[in-house]
Amino acid sequence: MFGFDKDKLEGYIKKLNEPNILIIGDMGIDEMVYGDTERISREAPVLILRHENTKIILGQAANAAHNLATINGGKVSALGLYGDDYYGPMLLDAFKEAGINTEYMVKDNSRTTTVKSRISGASFHSVTQQIVRIDRVDSKAPSAEIEDKIIENIEKAIPLHDAVILSDYNIGMLTDRIIAATIATAKKYNKIVVADVQKDMNRYKGVYALTPNQPDSEKAVGYFIRDEKTLNSAGADILKLTDAKVLLLTRGGDGMAVFEKGKDIHTDVPVFNKTNVFDVTGAGDTVVASFTLALASGAEPKYAAIIGNIAASIVIRSFGCATTTIDEMLKSLQKMNMDNYTIKI
Repeated sequence: MFGFDKDKLEGYIKKLNEPNILIIGDMGIDEMVYGDTERISREAPVLILRHENTKIILGQAANAAHNLATINGGKVSALGLYGDDYYGPMLLDAFKEAGINTEYMVKDNSRTTTVKSRISGASFHSVTQQIVRIDRVDSKAPSAEIEDKIIENIEKAIPLHDAVILSDYNIGMLTDRIIAATIATAKKYNKIVVADVQKDMNRYKGVYALTPNQPDSEKAVGYFIRDEKTLNSAGADILKLTDAKVLLLTRGGDGMAVFEKGKDIHTDVPVFNKTNVFDVTGAGDTVVASFTLALASGAEPKYAAIIGNIAASIVIRSFGCATTTIDEMLKSLQKMNMDNYTIKI
């Protein structure tokens, strides 16, 4: 049983605004288009919406950057790609509005800015519902010239930050060269690297920590996690595969499992909010952001995982990609009766 210190946990949460974080990865926009149903078209059996408003939200790795910024007061730099197109300036403007530093962003004239457009409609008698999603995604790897520019910015930025997040949404930006340059430069300056990875975890060999979910972890090890034995095996296999020091395996409704290199047992952290769950969209980005900030603030991995869980328990109460703050986390902690939760080690 992990008898954690609530005062110690509160102290770590209060320090989350101290570290400066660099996030490198697949940046994009979520374009939310809303309208009211008007009629069925005479040209085809399709719904006509009268446009009401359009909302631009930071998406993919940019959502993790937004989560970082709302917690640490904007001590965040984004390093990713954007295109020479209509949406490129929108992405940069959205970053700036969120207080995120964009000086390391790289313009790639050969690719489109990643945009996921969700068109939603409502009628007088119904709630708003998503009708269709349109993705503008260019998944090719950047050219050698663009890679060189990204690596140049990595080498400039890492010494000025306390920790690095690699956020891989499989959109092509994180090549083997870029991953290797990040890990090598971070080790040179004694900075931690946390990788939020969906597949090909072996490409991230040498990072400090990984934060995959259970389905992606099962694909990586080649078997299902069905019980404590297979969970422990999967944790050990992923740590061996990646040579990471820490693995935070997120398990949906089953909470999280924290594995540390050299320890035979893991820590189980339960879900802190199983009621009022409206939308889990973007919750993984919230976890990696708060987990990394906690690690960079000096928290032990198990305390950092609890902080990530508290942050996620807040954002899943809202629709869409949501963020949280230190004050909200502290209030949530004070309201929680931790005697109701069993944290196993």
